[in-house]
Amino acid sequence: MEHILLDEVIETDYGQFDLIWDDEYGFDGDFERFFDGQLNGLVGAAHAGSVYVNLARRSGGSPVRIVLRNSRPADDESYQDVVEVSIQIPTNTVVQWASWAYESHGTLADLLPGAYRLRVSARDRDAGRDGEFAEGSVDAYLLELWPAPPEPDSIVRVGSHDAEYGHREVGGRR
Repeated sequence: MEHILLDEVIETDYGQFDLIWDDEYGFDGDFERFFDGQLNGLVGAAHAGSVYVNLARRSGGSPVRIVLRNSRPADDESYQDVVEVSIQIPTNTVVQWASWAYESHGTLADLLPGAYRLRVSARDRDAGRDGEFAEGSVDAYLLELWPAPPEPDSIVRVGSHDAEYGHREVGGRR
């Protein structure tokens, strides 16, 4: 089963996209807090109240699709960069999504409390980084969640220079 929670072009700055359930603001620039104990440098899930997803495009709009699934999805090899993290959504919370400074935001009301695995797949990160102010969308992101017990983050695939840089400069904290 597939339940689409979000399917929009997200306007942001600084490439910031957050899923938030305990914090008021999400990512605040503290890489240690969000990436502590992680290998990957693209999706910070070490902080218990939110997840930071780094979009390659610094400014402008990028398509973001968030899908809730019953079980681990098949790998979509059309995405060059893929990482997975685990999250725990506590009871009595509503998950929000937000771009930098809440330029764009909303709720994911159908995402219920529990333990999930989150796979973030990115297409055309290098084009997103290089086409920062291009007209139209140049990179795209798929976030898939399914119920799963916690496990360490993993780098499933690296296909862009931008992801290599992120993993090298931000990741590697485990």
